[in-house]
Amino acid sequence: MTAHHRRGGHDHAGHGSGTTAHSHAASLGAPAAQRALIWALMVTGGMALVEVIGAFWSGSLALLSDGGHMATDAAALGLALFASRIAQRPPTQRASYGYARAEVLAAFVNALVLLGLVVFIAVEAVRRLLEPAPVAGATVLAIAIVGLLANLVSAWILSRVSSSMNTRGALLHVLSDVLGSVAAIIAGAVIVTTAWTPIDPILSIVVSLLILRSTWRLLAQSTGVLMEGVPAHLDYDAIGRALSRIAGITGVHDLHIWHMGSERVALSAHLSLADAAEWPVILARAQRLLLENYGIEHVTLQPAWPPPARFGDRRVIPIATNGEKR
Repeated sequence: MTAHHRRGGHDHAGHGSGTTAHSHAASLGAPAAQRALIWALMVTGGMALVEVIGAFWSGSLALLSDGGHMATDAAALGLALFASRIAQRPPTQRASYGYARAEVLAAFVNALVLLGLVVFIAVEAVRRLLEPAPVAGATVLAIAIVGLLANLVSAWILSRVSSSMNTRGALLHVLSDVLGSVAAIIAGAVIVTTAWTPIDPILSIVVSLLILRSTWRLLAQSTGVLMEGVPAHLDYDAIGRALSRIAGITGVHDLHIWHMGSERVALSAHLSLADAAEWPVILARAQRLLLENYGIEHVTLQPAWPPPARFGDRRVIPIATNGEKR
């Protein structure tokens, strides 16, 4: 125990027998997720080709936007599949955390692509409103119905395995395609019954706004992970206070909580102790608290005694103990 009798000694929780099962469980869904992505890719890619050809034949912007959207989604699904496989690679000397963030990066790229698609559709819709063009409503209606069925099948496949941010991002793409198909069906029906072609670009704009809302949420979430922000479902102050309430801990500082991948959370902190001899017991209590109450399995805790008088130039967010005011 000599390593514990100096400030700056490190103890790593989350690598013992109590946490191994969690790490293995997290990877059990990977093959199912990959199979789902492959099926969704085939269905979406095939239907995208049909819709793009039908859009040029019928002259429908709503169908073209839906077909282009599905083509983009096919590329996004391919990227998600690639990232899902990369994420399963074990850690290496150059990538000590592994490749779990590949899925988060794929979700981020997918969101950016969707934003670009929204801008394209909006600009093209405005142009169509200013310069109306003839649209073959019956063709739009028939192809859009088939497209809707294909999108529903893809969404159902992905919804069964959408546990990671990557597969949720892929599902979001497909669900936005469902909206596009519904809009194209409405546009085709209106044109067939009334010959009012402005409905085509108007509904394209409406769908773009709906896609924008969901895409912005995905972009914010993936950006937060890449920037190593505190996971949204965890309360930073509450965790700090919970640690400070453990008997023998006199203070908590240098507390950091972040995503290692799309799902797995890591934590590191410095704990000031009243008695260095109590560290093994305190460490076990802190590990159990973080795992059972917050689901944090990868933990690095550093004991310090006596408590540091100052933090120098380090950027520290101190956590007050029960008897202190922040």
